[in-house]
Amino acid sequence: MAGEDYRSASYQIWQAMAAGWDRERSWMWEASRAVSEKMLEALGPQPGQTILELAAGTGETGFAAAGVIGPDGRLISTDFAPEMVAAAQRESQRIGLANVEHREMDAERMDLEDDSIDGVLCRWGYMLMADPARALAETRRVLRGGGRLSLSVWGAAERNPWASVPATALMEHTGAAPANPQDPGIFAMADPDRVRSLVRDAGFGEPRLEEVEVHWRFDDFDSYWRFVTELAGGIAMVLQAMPETDREAVRTMVEQAAANFRTDGGLELPGVALNAAAG
Repeated sequence: MAGEDYRSASYQIWQAMAAGWDRERSWMWEASRAVSEKMLEALGPQPGQTILELAAGTGETGFAAAGVIGPDGRLISTDFAPEMVAAAQRESQRIGLANVEHREMDAERMDLEDDSIDGVLCRWGYMLMADPARALAETRRVLRGGGRLSLSVWGAAERNPWASVPATALMEHTGAAPANPQDPGIFAMADPDRVRSLVRDAGFGEPRLEEVEVHWRFDDFDSYWRFVTELAGGIAMVLQAMPETDREAVRTMVEQAAANFRTDGGLELPGVALNAAAG
C-alpha cells in the first residue's frame, strides 16, 4: 500500500480502536506496564524537563513520566488519531494532571521547534508508521543536545502468539500472502538489527536494546476474542468487515490454536516487546 493510502487506512483504524482502548485502559496498562516502566527507566526523565510522547494512544506511558517531571515540567502527549487524543485528555483531566498538553500530531511531520524537547517516548508506534525512518529523523530534530529517545516495538511473531495466532488464522483462511517484513505492521521492527539501523541512521548513537516479557491474561476464550475483534488494530478491522460466516471460521481456527495457552484461570498468551533507548 502506498504511503498516503497506508496513512489514511491507519488513521481510520486507530480512530475506530480508540473507544475500546479507552474502555480497557486499566486492564491493558496492568498487562503491559512493565514495558512502560522499563522505557521510563531508560529515558530517565528529570523534574522540570519537557517530555514528548508520540503515538501516545490513551496516554498512560506519558502520564507516568508526568509524575516524575513534576509541576515545573511539561508532557506533550500526542497521537495522529483525534479520538485517541480525546481519550488521553479525558483521563489526564480525571486524574488531575496539570502539566500535560494534548496535541494531534503526526510523528513524521512534527509541528515542533528544533532542539525543544528533553526526552521522547514512543510505545508501539514507530513500527506502525508509514515511514519510521522519517519519524525517527524528526524525533532527533526536536530533541535537544543530550536528549534521549526511549521506544518499544514488538519482537518476533513466534514470540508473540497473542497477535500471531489470529494473524496466522486470517492468512490461512483468506489465502493472503505473508506481509513484507519491511512494510508497516506490528512486527515490522521485530528484527533488532533493523531497530539499530533505523535509530543510528536517524542520527542517534548506538541504541541499548532490552527484551521485556508481557503476559496477556483472559478469563476465557470469549474475552480473548473480544480483545482480538475490538482492540487489535488492523486485525480487528479486517475481522469486523468480514461476512459472519468467514469471521466464525476464523474464530474457530483461533480458538483451536489458543487452546495451547489454557491455564487454570483461563488463557495466558505471552509476548515479548523490544525496547530501545538512545541519545
